[in-house]
Amino acid sequence: MSLFETIQNYRPMNRQEECDKEQMLQFMMYNKNYLERENQIAHFTASMWTVNKERTKTLMVHHNIYNSWSWIGGHADGMEDLCAVALKELQEETGVKYAQLVSEEIFSLETLTVDGHMRKGLWVPSHLHFNLTYLAEADENEELVVQEAENSAVQWWPFEEALNVSTEPWMIQNIYKKLIERSR
Repeated sequence: MSLFETIQNYRPMNRQEECDKEQMLQFMMYNKNYLERENQIAHFTASMWTVNKERTKTLMVHHNIYNSWSWIGGHADGMEDLCAVALKELQEETGVKYAQLVSEEIFSLETLTVDGHMRKGLWVPSHLHFNLTYLAEADENEELVVQEAENSAVQWWPFEEALNVSTEPWMIQNIYKKLIERSR
């Protein structure tokens, strides 16, 4: 099934997801390079919401650009299998090797705004990330590794503490609370 069909078949859980799903599908119809970050208006990304087996904690990274604790994820960079992208990002950003996907189905979807910033000495203009999130379980005792080029720390947080350590109010209110609720 194509990415377009996968998103088209996704059943939104709230009004935010309904609007974002429609926005993604419309963008895909009119932009062939929606999987490439060379599209400076918007492009696809994938995130992994990683929980412990008891579903009481989530694994987060302290993101260098946003200077905040956040979920794990990255750019599609041409790959249409966004579940594979999310799993690869989880492994690269945290060192977790034995995470188990709960499902290859989309766990949530969201349109995220990205403020302009410097990356590797170049200016990246403000743009949108059309993000698909997947759910994985991992052993919280597995050794964690920081990917210093992107993150300054990796840590498991109890759900309620995860909401307190993020410094991005929009993400807390609209994304992380939704993901925590779905995880339970």
